[in-house]
Amino acid sequence: MPAISVSANRRFLVDEHGAPFFWLADTAWELFHRLSRDQAADYLADRAAKGFTVIQAVALAEFGGLSEANVYGHFPLADNDPARPDEGYFQDVDWVVKRANALGLVVALLPTWGDKWNKKWGMGPEIFTQENARTYGEFLGRRYRAAHLVWILGGDRPLENEHQRALMRAMAEGLKAGDGGAHLMTFHPCGSASSGQWLHDEPWLDFNMLQSGHRHDRDCYAMIARDYAREPAKPCLDGEAGYEDHPNDFKPDNGWLDQWDVRKELWWALLAGACGHTYGCHDIWQFLSSARAPVTFARTPWEKALTLPGADQVRHARRLLTSRPYLTRIPDQALLVGEALVNSAHCQAGRDQDGSYAIIYSAAGRAFTVELERLAGEQLRAAWYDPRTGASAVTEVCARTLRRTFTPPSAGEGCDWVLVLDDLARGFPL
Repeated sequence: MPAISVSANRRFLVDEHGAPFFWLADTAWELFHRLSRDQAADYLADRAAKGFTVIQAVALAEFGGLSEANVYGHFPLADNDPARPDEGYFQDVDWVVKRANALGLVVALLPTWGDKWNKKWGMGPEIFTQENARTYGEFLGRRYRAAHLVWILGGDRPLENEHQRALMRAMAEGLKAGDGGAHLMTFHPCGSASSGQWLHDEPWLDFNMLQSGHRHDRDCYAMIARDYAREPAKPCLDGEAGYEDHPNDFKPDNGWLDQWDVRKELWWALLAGACGHTYGCHDIWQFLSSARAPVTFARTPWEKALTLPGADQVRHARRLLTSRPYLTRIPDQALLVGEALVNSAHCQAGRDQDGSYAIIYSAAGRAFTVELERLAGEQLRAAWYDPRTGASAVTEVCARTLRRTFTPPSAGEGCDWVLVLDDLARGFPL
């Protein structure tokens, strides 16, 4: 599996041959801590079959990560000392990383959850100093130097002072010393925040990650747009969007996030300029089972949650976007005449920088009007792409003149549609 790097235009991720790498991740935070090897193998095989490319997981997990042994009786650290990692535990981690890589999956590895360096909430305890953060980072870097992974520092906590910033810098320096700079690094922030607001100018931060949070119609497109506009340019993505089967705003009385919520945040973010996207399921990140109490009202055993529809639908965005010139895609809301609307009515538009295609997402099937003169070619082929199934159908071939209004095949809750406008002469596939 090729190494991942940042594209020449600083907007996307690419493999060692310069080909696009589409970050389509799943959140499996407790993967190393709560699953047996057989269970991990089943989970990884399912995600690989569904078209995921990245698995996000944590070495020092949030819930009992230091105080509760994994299924093999191993604790990650001796006496909670990051300078004394346990060999047995990390052999278990090794096995999962190797299995994921063998399936073509990159592991996005968090050295620790954030409560171990900023116990603003959670179990803690805080165990890191600058010295042991660097030592622990170097241990991980050496151990996984040859693995196919990305480092994610942070872990759902804000950076509130210079001491915490220095801890992250020391850990990043240790990782780089251990792996020789072989892997990209980013930072997973708390909800409604981005790594960019604290760390954009840090040389170790290769791309920005935000966490939009877990409620209906989060304006992730606006958050992506802010990161996309930062200078110097760095790739950006939503590393924790609304989880499928999560109570809306953490309150079951508000309803539950479903596959429509998953699709909306996926398409909004990608067309706003993100280099990829992270799916999540509330039951799967914690690997809910009868053996432990659910976290924040989780309700579906994780093996059953593997079959939730959102996880099977996110692949359709990867399929469409990689079927067109990829590294030259740009966001362009100016394609839309008038306001793009908000909440579930929001429409998001992107195109190739040369105008050879445009992709416009209507989250609730609302009609919209397009400035066709922003595109290229004498004739345009218009097709509706179904984000639930990946099916597409040509609706018309039209002259590229002024404006045209397009009405999706259906409208209302769950009736999201993607319009694809192609320069007919380019011969792009449906």
